[in-house]
Amino acid sequence: MAICNVFYNYCSNNNIELKEGNFILSYDTNIPRQAGLSGSSAIVCAALNCLLDFYKVRHLVKVEIRPSLILSAENELGIVAGLQDRVAQVYGGLVHMDFSKENMDRLGHGIYTPMDINLLPPLYLIYAENPSDSGKVHSTVRKRWLDGDEFIISSMEEVASIAHVGREALIEKNYAELFKLMNRNFDLRRKMFGDDVLGALNIKMVEVARGVGAAAKFTGSGGAVVAFCPEGPEQVKLLQEACHESGFIVQPLLVVPSVLKEEDLISISSDS
Repeated sequence: MAICNVFYNYCSNNNIELKEGNFILSYDTNIPRQAGLSGSSAIVCAALNCLLDFYKVRHLVKVEIRPSLILSAENELGIVAGLQDRVAQVYGGLVHMDFSKENMDRLGHGIYTPMDINLLPPLYLIYAENPSDSGKVHSTVRKRWLDGDEFIISSMEEVASIAHVGREALIEKNYAELFKLMNRNFDLRRKMFGDDVLGALNIKMVEVARGVGAAAKFTGSGGAVVAFCPEGPEQVKLLQEACHESGFIVQPLLVVPSVLKEEDLISISSDS
């Protein structure tokens, strides 16, 4: 696997000695396929965790570096993606991510700050039984970003600012603000990518949720939607009925606490 190669090279370049020994690596997953839920990177992340434990080097490979290792392995396979999903999978729980150029240039990675999952209101996951390919949504925007497209750059900067404002909204439990930010996030993505790239099915999931007054945005690149019903149980019931009528699956979103172990926390750099 690509992650084995990336892991070995990282350890070699950083003078991390690996014990001798063989292993068999296999996997199974219950993440819905092509539903925009980062199923492929979850497998790579799990494989990296296995390598860290097998070689007993978890304390030597810094937590904030691991998302980049996962992304490097996926890049070797020709998968175009970003760091966000990988950060969420490495840290678990609720994480604020700051990918400012200053931090990326200085540290080689973003600043990742775990947050209390109890700050979140009840959220709901919506996805289709017959999903589309979530990878298509990256097709043109990445190139336009690299080409210096001013609209794409300014829109991405606003998306980043939404994350910072959203962090404060969660800390203050200002869910009215969170509602607006979730909707704004999707609206920006729709303007950047366009309906043809996002796909009719993905857009319909958002519109079904918004049709009952819920806030809705993609969980990532598309394929699944996270919804927030600020009016409570009655609105949730309307959401469930609307999703059922449209052929979508809707489930309460379960956010698990951070998966980091004590030795992982020790490895977090003091400068981050």
